[in-house]
Amino acid sequence: MTDCALVLTAGLGTRLRPLTDVRAKAAVPVAGEPMARRIVRWLAAHHVHDIVLNLHHRPETIAAVVGDGSDLAARVRYSWEQPDVLGSAGGPRQALAIIGADTFFLINGDTLTDVDLDALSESHRSTGSLVTLALVPNPEPLRYGGVRLDAGRRVIGFAPSGVTAEGSYHLVGVQIVHSSVFASLPAGRAARSIGGVYDTLMTRQPGAIRGFVCDAVFWDVGTVADYWSTSWAFVAAEGHGDVTCGRRARIHPDARVSRTILWDDVDISKGCVVEECVVTDGVAVPPGATYRRKILLRAPDGTLRAEPLST
Repeated sequence: MTDCALVLTAGLGTRLRPLTDVRAKAAVPVAGEPMARRIVRWLAAHHVHDIVLNLHHRPETIAAVVGDGSDLAARVRYSWEQPDVLGSAGGPRQALAIIGADTFFLINGDTLTDVDLDALSESHRSTGSLVTLALVPNPEPLRYGGVRLDAGRRVIGFAPSGVTAEGSYHLVGVQIVHSSVFASLPAGRAARSIGGVYDTLMTRQPGAIRGFVCDAVFWDVGTVADYWSTSWAFVAAEGHGDVTCGRRARIHPDARVSRTILWDDVDISKGCVVEECVVTDGVAVPPGATYRRKILLRAPDGTLRAEPLST
């Protein structure tokens, strides 16, 4: 099994705003720990220690929480995408020289999963394919586009979300790929995998892309509602109670805080009531304030801004 991975963390995270106005999507904490750290730790636990993250939107927030990966038993390096984000194929093309391996895992930075990487790798090796996608039966075809397979589990098409995706498979954000898939792309130019490079590849080389169908669990953090449900699923699993706290979060003993997610450097003052909220980095809630079902953000001028929490 390869010990290399590229984690795609360069996306703008537009559907996750306003949270991604504060941090890049992969740096957003789930039950107190940023997604990028969870992914790197998971990879390292499965003997994937050489990891590259690509950066574009709010890159400093990802580098700040992951660093060089040494505390996660990994070596982490970064592939910069500036001035433009390069997409799901252009990003890997940009990172090939840093990855330095013929075969590597390609991981979405906004999905948490328990895919069996050893089994995925063995499936990839045994078929001789260039790309192997970790798939589960599509749980919500009206929401998720799907991957279509033939009887030999060769990828034969990609269906958009809707009725055409019924009976398809859902990519859970984990693949294993050969570098040649991306190597011929122009450097520094945006390109897509699904809807681009992969469509061309499966037409020119039938069987070059295959599906690894499994029963993996996955959590897709694409929207604020996804973030909310995923956070509480991990809170329940990890036993954090009904308040999750980031670093240096302070709650006054006379404040009432319940079912709330606190990021870093948050200060909840005396007499506050904060219920079912997401309180982002650097927010100071003034004494006696009450917020329910809000996202609280620190505005550029230092004032507190509250937006509705839609879950």
